Amino acid sequence: MNSFNKLSLTKIRNILLKKGYIIDKKPSRSFNKNIKNFFSIFFLAFLLIGFFGISPTLNKLTNQLFYTAEVIENKSKMDFEKVLSGKELDLSPEEKKKITFKDLFFDVFDFDEIPEDTVRLSAATLEQLFKDTKYNLKDIRKNKLVKPISVNLLPNEIKFIENTKKRKELFIKIVLPLILEENSIIKLDRKRLFVILNKNNNSKSERNWLNKKFKQYGVVNRDLTTLKIRMDEIPVSLAIAQAAKETGWGTSRFALEGNALFGQWTYDGEGIKPAGSSDGDTHKVMKFKILKASVRAYQRNLNTHSSYRDFREARAIQRDHNGKLNSLELVKYLDKYAETGREYTEILTKIIEQNVLIDFDDAKLLPTSEKLKKII
Repeated sequence: MNSFNKLSLTKIRNILLKKGYIIDKKPSRSFNKNIKNFFSIFFLAFLLIGFFGISPTLNKLTNQLFYTAEVIENKSKMDFEKVLSGKELDLSPEEKKKITFKDLFFDVFDFDEIPEDTVRLSAATLEQLFKDTKYNLKDIRKNKLVKPISVNLLPNEIKFIENTKKRKELFIKIVLPLILEENSIIKLDRKRLFVILNKNNNSKSERNWLNKKFKQYGVVNRDLTTLKIRMDEIPVSLAIAQAAKETGWGTSRFALEGNALFGQWTYDGEGIKPAGSSDGDTHKVMKFKILKASVRAYQRNLNTHSSYRDFREARAIQRDHNGKLNSLELVKYLDKYAETGREYTEILTKIIEQNVLIDFDDAKLLPTSEKLKKII
């Protein structure tokens, strides 16, 4: 009886709204009167039936009413804060063992099927291609549309381009579509996740897809809020800045020999030994078949590794507040990406600001056409 008395008109109205009934934002007096009359009659009937001892059915009905009100309570904000506090991300040693490198990067290994005779185009050929297709950064900064040109390998001549501006522009033209393409894949996955979250029942294919994504993003406890926080884009300006810093704008040995745009380390996979490293150093710089694989591995790294939890938390808060990502704020949380720490993030900030990379954050990749096929 007490719980019934606590069910105010506001709570009743909220329950009806969540059930799909159309109700005016400000209920009229007649609506309030009708509701009061309905519950007065309901309460009187409850007393009469209960008095005569034949209330099991009605008791079941009232229990369902109160239970429904409890179940549909929105706890997403509470879950969100719980995950941000780290409680959902702290895994036991047994759970951590369940996460394998291949689970996290299985779709990166898909690129291993690329033929060994992949063509490396020269810088001059690429520049001519960009000119023929009217692909230039000035237009992109203005109209935010990017040609879907996918370059698999950096040109060897990029390290011989003495004009700094030209070298930077060529590098950005090469990596920009690759970053946007990977972000588009994440965006589509994120949309599908939200569709699944808004459904009461999910199909077998949706459940299988979720299981695949739990593995891909290292979510052992199958927590959907954790998956939502991890499954998100990396700001384009931030990705370009890190690629520029890690490769010297495409001129490093790791970039030219191993398609490594982001200097990721590996201890057991295929990689390139850094020059000057001691015999005791076991790490290598990860090596990839094509540039796109490097971009995907980089995004997966930021979205799953424990070192970048603060980065993901800050990104999730930005999403929650205004839906947009601010790379100049997020870059502050990448101090663990390099041994230089804070100095590293300050360099990235300068790269973003000096090259006005923010212009590319809201750029869109045009649909692929026959004229602009992938270059292999």
